[in-house]
Amino acid sequence: MIIEIDFNSDEAIYIQLCNQIILGIATSRFHEGDPLPSVRQLADTIGINMHTVNKAYTVLKQEGFVKVDRRKGAVIAIDIDKLRAREEMKRDLRVLIARGSCKNISIDEMHKMVDEIFEEYGGNDYV
Repeated sequence: MIIEIDFNSDEAIYIQLCNQIILGIATSRFHEGDPLPSVRQLADTIGINMHTVNKAYTVLKQEGFVKVDRRKGAVIAIDIDKLRAREEMKRDLRVLIARGSCKNISIDEMHKMVDEIFEEYGGNDYV
């Protein structure tokens, strides 16, 4: 597992860790049922505190990206509640679109950016 943490970033390390795992799922580096390293193992590999890894795993579990299996530990669980995910995305997009609108970014430019980013993650068709 390759996780890149920017220790100079203003973003909290546990958030970076969560985002790296979510990006790994989106780019098919991680698949449903793949085990994640133990908290201790990942903390040692990256050189961070075990509590930071534990917090990231807890957040990922709460958001439905990870489940805890007694035998395997933390494993990727992609079957998140789609309606909840859509509402969270909608809330986040409202702010991003408002920012773009304030900077005179057109709807066509916004659509193009969304399409480009979506293509980075396999461009799966959606219903």
